[in-house]
Amino acid sequence: MATRARPAPTRIDLAPRPLPALSGGPIDGRRYWCRDFMAREWDAIWTRAWLIGGLASQVARPGDFFTYDLGRENILVIRGEDGRVRAFYNVCPHRGKRLVMAEEGQARRLSCSYHGWRFTSTGDLGFVPCPEDFAGGNPCGKLRLEEVKCEVFAGFVWVNLDPAAPQLADHLGPVGPQLALYRMEQMHRTHWVTLEGDWNWKCVQDNFNESYHLPFVHPQTRFVMEQSYRDCQFDLYAPHGHARMIMPGARPSRALRGHVDTVLEMMRTELVFWGLDPEDFRDDPSAIRAALQVAKRARGAEKGYDFSHFHDCQLTDHVHLTIFPNLSFSLKPDGCIWLRADPHPTDPERCYFDMWYFTWFPEGAQRYYAYSMGQEVDRTVRAPHQRGKVGEFSCGPGIDQDVAIWSEQQKGLRSRGYRGGHLAGQEARVRFFHDTIDRWLEGQRLASAAARPAR
Repeated sequence: MATRARPAPTRIDLAPRPLPALSGGPIDGRRYWCRDFMAREWDAIWTRAWLIGGLASQVARPGDFFTYDLGRENILVIRGEDGRVRAFYNVCPHRGKRLVMAEEGQARRLSCSYHGWRFTSTGDLGFVPCPEDFAGGNPCGKLRLEEVKCEVFAGFVWVNLDPAAPQLADHLGPVGPQLALYRMEQMHRTHWVTLEGDWNWKCVQDNFNESYHLPFVHPQTRFVMEQSYRDCQFDLYAPHGHARMIMPGARPSRALRGHVDTVLEMMRTELVFWGLDPEDFRDDPSAIRAALQVAKRARGAEKGYDFSHFHDCQLTDHVHLTIFPNLSFSLKPDGCIWLRADPHPTDPERCYFDMWYFTWFPEGAQRYYAYSMGQEVDRTVRAPHQRGKVGEFSCGPGIDQDVAIWSEQQKGLRSRGYRGGHLAGQEARVRFFHDTIDRWLEGQRLASAAARPAR
């Protein structure tokens, strides 16, 4: 059932959360390549979890639809004539052919190209050829498309293959209000990239569950953000399985010595946009963060922003949410990076990695410089879906650096020499993620109705 987005709260709770109990054993490399483990994940996680299928803006009008590939399934999401957004298995109940072949489009009726059966946008069978030839009488009014549980929240269409799944709000728990705060339904998707990767999907979620790799994979970040775990905040949301990281931004890392010219040059565009002179910070670049917070608070409204519901630190710092099982959000008031890792239909050593970038355009602005993407974006240009192999399309300068790691990591995880890793304390979110996987494999999810067999 589709629901309306919940209203954003005035402020969210940024207080650190106590660390839950975590396991301490090795994270077996077979989790990343074993076909039996992949099958267990499919039955216990992918057919049970709330997942983002697409954007609510893709189904803005009655008849608008999009499809979402999830492993061996394909989900059809469509807005009905009654205004409700519904999701269905994209399969004709007559002989099993997929109904819709397009990724997105407009269709007031859904017609099977095999035998001409037609369905309404609400999933009801409306027409069959030769209705008198069926032993049980005309199947119209008796058959309909197999529905998938569906909710609309924070600008996204979420789907769940388990009819007995808890409501989305229960699954999201305390991260739901945090997502709502950024009003992504009012942002515009300006980048849409899907890469077929030769690594297991968990490599992606592991990566975005820790910042230990930043000095080595993203060395440029030390000029504009904190890298040390000592100055960052890590929160684990038990029992939901989600996590949060808050990293101070708009200033160099405390460990950085010198490089003032580089710091000021990398911050120049943003400082000038907010009416600040980079040269004023030559003697103390660490003062940029506080000055930007003051400038954004003072000039936000005149530049088309409403910062009233944000804490000062959210105007400059990097807030990262990982939502179990496969979503990562890097959140800022003027733009958000959205990341998703979906399983390959048959191969545990492959997956599909998606990067969407959302930009908040100031009121009246058609163009805006997206700092995270390092380029100007245009509100009037619809983001094309760039789909291909690794290296064929860019996910932006920072995410490309992450992507470059995972292929070689997958090879190492396959090695007999890998014994399960040895995690640092700041990698607790990785441990928590795998502990959550194990709980789901054992059937220990949030309370729901009686379990049903996996499809």
